[in-house]
Amino acid sequence: MAVPGFPLKTLDSEGMPLWISGLAEEDPNHSVHVVRGLEPAEALEALGAKPRLFRRFELPDELDGWTSLSAAPLEFDPDNYSALLLAGRVGEWTFVYDNFGATVHDETPELAADGRTAATSMLSINADASMTYFVDKEELAWINVDDLELERDLPTMPDELRAAFAAAGTFDLDYLEPGEADYSICMRAVCALADMRCILDDLRRIPLVVTPFG
Repeated sequence: MAVPGFPLKTLDSEGMPLWISGLAEEDPNHSVHVVRGLEPAEALEALGAKPRLFRRFELPDELDGWTSLSAAPLEFDPDNYSALLLAGRVGEWTFVYDNFGATVHDETPELAADGRTAATSMLSINADASMTYFVDKEELAWINVDDLELERDLPTMPDELRAAFAAAGTFDLDYLEPGEADYSICMRAVCALADMRCILDDLRRIPLVVTPFG
């Protein structure tokens, strides 16, 4: 495998960043947003979440790579919402993890308002994988993994995004040709963009905000 931007201890057996697979359901249908220069509560609000439902949150010690965010002890009634959004800030970047993919690429421009940079990576239960990259509400890149050819497409990407995909690299799996993009590459790229090469224990050290959505 050639994943230059990620230590092996930060990825699972499919090449997914461990902090994402640790929060995900067994058959994930999820999205990750990152935005530079916006606080977690502001990012959630930009995605359409209701501030009155925001709660400070600490990941419990027993939540690990074999469980999911929905298994965490929360006060919300799961019958009243379709997704949970978890947000936090790492350095200059804020992330929002959506455990059901209820927020999509359509919301990325709002995150990228007022000159900000934002990106969204999505992976569906049907292995539809994609990523958008916006600056100041302008879409500068749309990546569909099924159509991604790194040798051809990397040179055409904006500098910052090209560096993120170079760090994401490729992950050798039995069903792929050497150097072919895997379905987790956009999740690694969005994490590399925001410098989130981490595990769940790292998220336990920062303030988090959780909210039901939908």
